[in-house]
Amino acid sequence: MTTPAEEQKFDFIRELIANDLTAKNLPQGVVTRFPPEPNGYLHIGHAKSICLNFGVAQEFDGRCHLRFDDTNPSKEDDEYVESIKKDIAWLGWDWGEHLHFASDYFETLYQYAVTLIGQGKAYVDDLTQEEIRAGRGTLTSPGEESPYRGRSVAENLDLFGKMRAGEFSEGARVLRAKIDMTSGNLNMRDPVLYRIVDAPHHRTGTEWRIYPMYDFGHGQSDSIEGITHSLCTMEFEDHRPLYDWVLDSLGLYHPQQIEFARLNISYTILSKRKLLQLVQDGHVSGWDDPRMPTISGLRRRGYPPEAIRNFCDKIGIAKRPNTVELALLEHSARDYLNQHASRVLGVLRPLKVIIDNYPEGQSEELEGINNPESPEAGTRMVPFSGELYIEQDDFMEDPPSKYNRLAPGREVRLRYGYFITCINADKDPVTGEVTAIHCAYDPETRGGQSPDGRKVRGTIHWVSAAHSLPAVVRLYETLFSEEHPDDADDFLTVLNEDSLKVITGCQVEASLKDASPGDNFQFERLGYFCMDEVDSKPGALVFNRTVPLRDTWSR
Repeated sequence: MTTPAEEQKFDFIRELIANDLTAKNLPQGVVTRFPPEPNGYLHIGHAKSICLNFGVAQEFDGRCHLRFDDTNPSKEDDEYVESIKKDIAWLGWDWGEHLHFASDYFETLYQYAVTLIGQGKAYVDDLTQEEIRAGRGTLTSPGEESPYRGRSVAENLDLFGKMRAGEFSEGARVLRAKIDMTSGNLNMRDPVLYRIVDAPHHRTGTEWRIYPMYDFGHGQSDSIEGITHSLCTMEFEDHRPLYDWVLDSLGLYHPQQIEFARLNISYTILSKRKLLQLVQDGHVSGWDDPRMPTISGLRRRGYPPEAIRNFCDKIGIAKRPNTVELALLEHSARDYLNQHASRVLGVLRPLKVIIDNYPEGQSEELEGINNPESPEAGTRMVPFSGELYIEQDDFMEDPPSKYNRLAPGREVRLRYGYFITCINADKDPVTGEVTAIHCAYDPETRGGQSPDGRKVRGTIHWVSAAHSLPAVVRLYETLFSEEHPDDADDFLTVLNEDSLKVITGCQVEASLKDASPGDNFQFERLGYFCMDEVDSKPGALVFNRTVPLRDTWSR
């Protein structure tokens, strides 16, 4: 019996799998796989596929394999392999003993290609990549057969063996399937199965000089591993006939390929090629820049893995493409952090407050609530003294009528503290800028309660000047200024110049001296923040704002 949450996310893929199980077509159980290419870092779009593949396997008591499609050594690196493993584990998924690589099957895939040649279904072609592309035809015109298409089986076997032996240079020859140059599906017009790549492989070194194309290696790898449902995005729908043709031609066990719509998010680029360009051209600090939609970037910014998984559940699985509002991803983070993040006090742009009637040299500790949404989180003690810092925006000399914060003659409540009334302000004699404000406090209002029941118009946050810690805070906006950056002729022209603001000279409460990189907090009235896992160190605290307290920019 399914729970309400399970029923809510029951989609066409899960329905299909459930029907397969009912029909007893899966004696081995449900087996899925997540097959990333190790040529970049994973992004939030991959998170959707990860949660689908691992989630489906978990829900149906099956298993999910992690298999790296490492068939293009010129773009692959062990750095990417390790980052992908780290990201998937951080999201909470476990592939157990089922970690695989397409390179594990290179010899088997080669022998499959030899079998196709022996069947007369594959041939070695001497045409260049440009000539092959030009001869493929269009959607309205058939392709042209290669002049090398009629080579004998013996000649093809000989040439293919020499390709493997490294006797030809990169680009000199390829192995193509012999299917149908008049097919309405361009993927079936004698697609390339193998090409020569003159680059060392991150796992096999220089053992191989030829590498299978994705369309050739993917289906057989699925078959070898006993995958039951090969879940992929809609751009592979037109490739499914080739997936089926190869497996059927070789007489192999046949997994079922099912396509779903890829994830698109407003104000976001999810092209790995474009993300790589942002990194290489220095538009961001790296793959883990908190403005990047990579899983490592989201982690560094402070997005909890639970929030990303909840987001993937909310957007669901469909066949029709659509663009998800970035605000929904932010809401998922905010919703989770509201329940789990500890509240702390931090001041981003400090203005000194001197409490003239507070006993000189005295300090005390006030009780602060760690999380009002989770009573079990308890309380902490916050130091208080006669000199404080408040936000510059929380004081105005000549405020408008609806201004509810500190002003000359105005009384406000200090969070967890006392009522204070502004008396006057110190100013720079040259610039006229306010440098400090003088206040009086009411000692009868400790804890923010007035014994006479009088009301105040506002509550502001603060830190004790003698006890607070210096910090750097990074505020983030969208990396792109346009809602659909992919629609721009050049996506780099719509980069948001204000995507990052670095604020130095911030002050945060003393309890954060015990925080660890990666810890999440709500800076009261300011938003949710994460201690940066790369740059933050004892005595040099750096915080990244994950999301504001609410959606402050309309989509």
